[in-house]
Amino acid sequence: MMTSDKIVTLENARKIIAGWRVKGQKIVFTNGCFDIVHAGHIHLLESAKSLGDRLVVGINSDASIRRLKGPDRPIQDEHTRTVVMAALLVVDLVIVFEEDTPLAMIETLLPDVLIKGGDWKENEIVGADVVTSHGGKIAIIPLESGYSTTLAVEKILRQCKSKK
Repeated sequence: MMTSDKIVTLENARKIIAGWRVKGQKIVFTNGCFDIVHAGHIHLLESAKSLGDRLVVGINSDASIRRLKGPDRPIQDEHTRTVVMAALLVVDLVIVFEEDTPLAMIETLLPDVLIKGGDWKENEIVGADVVTSHGGKIAIIPLESGYSTTLAVEKILRQCKSKK
C-alpha cells in the first residue's frame, strides 16, 4: 500500500476497518501529536501493532496541537506528520482529528485495543470506557527512557544558543 493510501478520513477508515473485521482482524488504535518522531514513538507503535492485526493512528491537527501545547507547536505541520507516520510499515491507517481528544474517532471506530504510552493511567485515557464497554482492551506501553519531542526541541534550542 502506498503511503498516501494510508492517510484517510474517519468515514473511509470506518469502511476499511469494517472490511478488516469481516476477515477477523483485530484493530489496535493509538493517537498523538507525533511532532518529531523518535525512537520512543517507534517503540510504542511496534508494541501496539504486536497486540493486533491492524494499527490505526489518530494524529492531532495543527490547530488541536496549538490549543493543547501552545503557539510554538507543532514543529512540523500535519501534512508532514501524517506522511511520516503513514510511511512506517507498522502503521496501517492514519487519520487526522481536529478535536482536542480522539473520543469521536474512538466512538466511531471502536478499536479492539486502545493504546497509550506509560505516562498515562487507565482512568485518564480518553475513550477507555467506550472501548471496554464494547469488549475491547486498554494497553499502556511503557515509555522508552530519554525520548520525547519536548526533550528533542530543548536540545535543538540549546545547541542553537551555544553556536551564537
